[in-house]
Amino acid sequence: MAETEVSAETPDWSRERPRRFWDPSRRLLLSLRRYQACGDGLLGRLGRKRWALSHRFWSAVTSVELPLNTRIGGGLLLPHATGIVVHPATVLGPNCLLMQNVTLGNNYGRPGTPRLGGHVDVGPGAVILGPVEIGDHALIGANAVVLKDVPPRAVVAGAPARGI
Repeated sequence: MAETEVSAETPDWSRERPRRFWDPSRRLLLSLRRYQACGDGLLGRLGRKRWALSHRFWSAVTSVELPLNTRIGGGLLLPHATGIVVHPATVLGPNCLLMQNVTLGNNYGRPGTPRLGGHVDVGPGAVILGPVEIGDHALIGANAVVLKDVPPRAVVAGAPARGI
């Protein structure tokens, strides 16, 4: 039986849909999406306050720092949402996967933040710093330290990360 590949362009929104009441990572994403969808005016301001409060709660439960205005493509998956830190200027493509203890941020001395393409899987403990581009369908290994661009479909691991 052939395995179907996850799309790097079309978001799979079902990956973010809460499966049960206690589904912290998906509830965190739901609050972020609802906050971003609030319009202007009085109802929009009230909605943003409500969803910001929900976001704070689920952030505390999961120990995930995912700012409300981060640009995230649909279908983000956080299977073990603990200790994830994402810089607000980071851009995540559709259908990405971030495991526990992942850090996506800036690198002192090199301004800029990471841009992940579509369907990028980031292993536990990986660190991606600075203005790096991660190509579609790339795989970042556990505890990798990525400081340079990663081409599409590449598999990288190590500190500093190298192709394997």
